[in-house]
Amino acid sequence: MTQPVIGLTSYLEPAKWGAWDQPAALIPWNYVNKLQAAGASVVILPPDADNHDAISRLDGLVMAGGADIEPARYGAPHQEGTDKPRTERDASELGLYKAARAANLPVFGICRGLQIMAVAHGGSLHQHLPDLVGNTLHRDAPGTFNNHGATFTPGSLIAELVGATEVTVNSSHHQAVDSPGDLTITGYAEDGTVEVCEDPTAEFVLGVQWHPEFSNDELVSENLFRAFVKACASR
Repeated sequence: MTQPVIGLTSYLEPAKWGAWDQPAALIPWNYVNKLQAAGASVVILPPDADNHDAISRLDGLVMAGGADIEPARYGAPHQEGTDKPRTERDASELGLYKAARAANLPVFGICRGLQIMAVAHGGSLHQHLPDLVGNTLHRDAPGTFNNHGATFTPGSLIAELVGATEVTVNSSHHQAVDSPGDLTITGYAEDGTVEVCEDPTAEFVLGVQWHPEFSNDELVSENLFRAFVKACASR
């Protein structure tokens, strides 16, 4: 298999390392490690509202998790508890996603990445799940993961990739997809929260609300990354 070049979006956040305390483009190593283990060459894409031409040099796009999307992007007012806007990252990832779709590239959205996909397709988000479903099973506190059940649509891409319609996934989020726009919902958590959206007209355009890069479950982790990298290599 030819080693495909995968673009991976990144955070723009304050960071400390060594003697330095500076804004930094960064990404948890787990994303890179999982993609490399699946056979990809990874290029980290810093937030840049004008970096969409990078798509022409890539074989696929992974959109990583992170801070909340600015509510104005989907026509909603900013609610208490929603993160301060990361406007440059929002613009960068929305542009990259649209460019990737125009180029027919495989796309894999993770957590925030799924939400970017929904917004790009004209959808909207729930800004704070506990207000909707009470004590959420998706995160006890920032920086932690909760395991919970998820159910997938038979015959969907996600069901095919994991080889099952019911699995356990690991989540860490307080927002979720409300409307998927013109994407198709193919997975739900046990409390009814959207867990998966995909475009059934594309070979591989998939967004998941959980964090497969932090999962050791081969069904919901390595299977997804291997299938994504294979799709990128076959272009």
